[in-house]
Amino acid sequence: MNHKAPALRPLGFWMALALVMGNMIGSGVFMLPASLAPFGWNAVFGWVLTIGGALCLAYVFATMAREMPHAGGPHGFVEAAFGHLPAFLVSWSYIVSNLVGVSALAVGGVSYLTAFAPQIAATTGAPAVLAVSLLWALILLNTYGAGAAGRFQLLTLGLKLLPLALIVGIAAVVFLGGAEPATPYVPETISMTAINATAALTLWAMLGFESACVPQDKVDRPQTTIPRATMAGTLIVGLIYFAVCTAVIMLMPADAVANSNAPLADVIAGYWGTGAGLAVALFAAVSAIGAINGWILVLGEYPLAMARKGDFPHLFRDVNARGTPVRGILIGGALITVLVLSNYTRSMAGLFTFMALLSTSATLVLYFAGAAAAVRLMLKRRLTTTPLLAVLTPLGLIYAIWAFQGAGAEANGWALVLLIAGLPVYLLVRRQKAAQSVQRDATNG
Repeated sequence: MNHKAPALRPLGFWMALALVMGNMIGSGVFMLPASLAPFGWNAVFGWVLTIGGALCLAYVFATMAREMPHAGGPHGFVEAAFGHLPAFLVSWSYIVSNLVGVSALAVGGVSYLTAFAPQIAATTGAPAVLAVSLLWALILLNTYGAGAAGRFQLLTLGLKLLPLALIVGIAAVVFLGGAEPATPYVPETISMTAINATAALTLWAMLGFESACVPQDKVDRPQTTIPRATMAGTLIVGLIYFAVCTAVIMLMPADAVANSNAPLADVIAGYWGTGAGLAVALFAAVSAIGAINGWILVLGEYPLAMARKGDFPHLFRDVNARGTPVRGILIGGALITVLVLSNYTRSMAGLFTFMALLSTSATLVLYFAGAAAAVRLMLKRRLTTTPLLAVLTPLGLIYAIWAFQGAGAEANGWALVLLIAGLPVYLLVRRQKAAQSVQRDATNG
């Protein structure tokens, strides 16, 4: 295998935007209505806070990507501020969150496919086998390079936006006609405790705004393309989520949403019939498949960037003739397969919720560290301190802390365990570095 990627940078603005939006719009917006249903209208307020927090953090990452184009992505941002060990542990946590997140996406995609074949959900192990099959088909696609993955991401992004626009349109028509919401708004039920509980679940659907920052060496004109794609993608997706979440609450009773394997499909089926509902279920599955594709790309590129800096095992440094880190992708795929197969005995809704919370908590480590890195770099005058950055960075830090609280003790506890599990890998990397240094000294001597 080659150690150097081709000079070609296949990801222009539209592909970078599709990577951001496609990774954010996965199964979350299609599956979360069921998880959020018990909270009623509290979920709408949760979305407002989550979208605002995500925009603050996205601006921080976009600014660092613009001013530090050779840092190699989020790992380099944290390393520049805090050094090797913190950067490694933060990055390890992020890689783990991606592994868990892709597992949840695969489960979400299969959940929507049960609308076509209900026996899938009723057959023990069938959802897991189907999820793993989808995963490896997309791994094969990614071995053909970032360009192929980017084109597929553009295609699936266009498809996944159609049902979301449709459900917002139905809600607008229904309620402009004077209909009452299916889930009534009762002010007495709104509480900060309930809103806090929605924080991690809503953030799960917003994960991925940093995606364009990861494959920096494959993005055309990264100093301008990455910030534009990051901010535009985060804002557009946030507005879409808010509109869709509000539409579902208004169109379908909360108890019905909570018991649905495919809530958006069921909402549309209630107005336009079973055929329309099945079409939405298909689009939802396509949405999850597109997001899995984008996250597989990130799963290969992030360890690659770390390995090239000497901060990850050497076997993740190799690429094929198309510049694809095949080993990293295959190892990630194997770990995701183990995750899915070892948890298939849970219900699909229960498995999705657990994995979403764990992935969110693990990703929050990177988001918090990224914002903290921006503060330190501004204090060290290595990052230009603008009034907007000076305001949004501490807001991003506060939001990350709030979201940690919403994730709950179980998810945060597992995230901490997984973070500590990265220490042996770090020691292995240090040993490799030391051996290389001794070898160089012997050669030069």
